Amino acid sequence: MKKLRSMNSNTLLLLITIGLFIVMYAGGCIVYGAKGFTHLQTFLNILITNSGLICVSCGLTVVMLTAGIDISVGSLVAMDCMMLAVGMRNGVGAVPMCIAVLVTGIVFGLVQGFLIGYLQIQPFIVTMAGMFFGRGMTAVICTDQVSITKDINETFYNWANAKITIPFGGYVNNKGKYMAPFIRIEVVVALLVLLLIFLMLRYTRFGRALYAIGGSEQSAAMMGLNVKQTKMKAYMLSSVLTSIGGICYCLNTMAGSVQQATGLEMDAISSAVIGGTLLTGGVGNVFGTFIGVLINGTISSIVKTNGKLASSWPNILTAALLFIFIVIQSLFAAMRVKKK
Repeated sequence: MKKLRSMNSNTLLLLITIGLFIVMYAGGCIVYGAKGFTHLQTFLNILITNSGLICVSCGLTVVMLTAGIDISVGSLVAMDCMMLAVGMRNGVGAVPMCIAVLVTGIVFGLVQGFLIGYLQIQPFIVTMAGMFFGRGMTAVICTDQVSITKDINETFYNWANAKITIPFGGYVNNKGKYMAPFIRIEVVVALLVLLLIFLMLRYTRFGRALYAIGGSEQSAAMMGLNVKQTKMKAYMLSSVLTSIGGICYCLNTMAGSVQQATGLEMDAISSAVIGGTLLTGGVGNVFGTFIGVLINGTISSIVKTNGKLASSWPNILTAALLFIFIVIQSLFAAMRVKKK
């Protein structure tokens, strides 16, 4: 019965998120249909732009299910992008640099996970230290903005500019040319990450352990779960997914800079919360997080299509939605406590 109630709350939060996205996107199509908002490419552009954020948000969801938090992801993405840019500028191949970035993510997550899981230091403190370390190391690698051009690394340049054409949903522009919709490689990577993490959370013992620890760490320990090890693995997985997101982010920007991905951690956290992941842990799924990313992307796309609204409006609207969903989550939590 308790499991059923939790599932109902989770499902209701997800349905609210999906409904909000449908209403918001439909509103954009109605108001800005004449400006091309109804074209399939507009939706695909949201996926392309936010491919890195999807990977990072999946990692944040894993951590938040354990009632934890990770505010270091933005700085890790910046460090990943700078590593890629400087490494390839110095003649290292695209594949070895991507492997180096993934190894960095593993080590980064291992250290943070050990401090949080085994030494039981507060996640906010540990990941805040990780945030400062990541930004500092990015500046140590290089203080200038480094662009990745075709001359620097043709392989990475070709990855970034490769188009996967969609055989439907195109349109004819004003010049009479058919414009076929397309996605890029980073979208495929992000959707594969989303699918794999969804399956992991739903069907594996590790996924069930994350939910159990977030629901009650003491009960999880009494059930025989290794809470410390599971927490460490959660933060390692989050950092690896963040590094994958860093590669996708770099494919979009084709550059590395110290100020890159500033505030990305807040975008990822807000996407997870809007997607129905409880800050107290134990409830949430990556599909809802994905819809949360789409909501944030839709807000930015509407503001950009309007052309007259200030660039600060996406942050204002996201803050309002975040406040609303936190209130809703608090109400659900209060209802569960009352029923107990």
